[in-house]
Amino acid sequence: MKTNYAAVIVAAIVYWLLGAVWYGMFFNKAWMQLENIPKEQIEAMKGAAVAIPYVIALVLGLIVAFVLAQLCSWRNATTAAKGASLGVLLWLGIVAPITYTTHMFEMRPLNLFLINEGYVLVGLLLMGAIVGGWPKKSA
Repeated sequence: MKTNYAAVIVAAIVYWLLGAVWYGMFFNKAWMQLENIPKEQIEAMKGAAVAIPYVIALVLGLIVAFVLAQLCSWRNATTAAKGASLGVLLWLGIVAPITYTTHMFEMRPLNLFLINEGYVLVGLLLMGAIVGGWPKKSA
């Protein structure tokens, strides 16, 4: 099984950038309110400590994209639609049930689940489309 590392890297970067847009633009205020994060706490963060979670998030995105690429290969998901479908299927069958169970027992607001896991759903859909639909090299 060959892994298209360029597709994996691009998919991870797209997922990472989606997170910046998702939490930085679309759901910033709602997410901070639901997480009870005061704006002052965000503003107080400075220096290298702020960058560490972003670097770790990118590395974790690379792992997710790599595993998704393996699953696309195993399932012969060789189009963007098939790859995206596999990403959605993984979210529906694995990510959402596991994270919602934890979320439910923590008695957290449903809107917080929708914001956080909506990001993962869209992210898996995009990553699956990228790794599934990336043009294959001829042998």
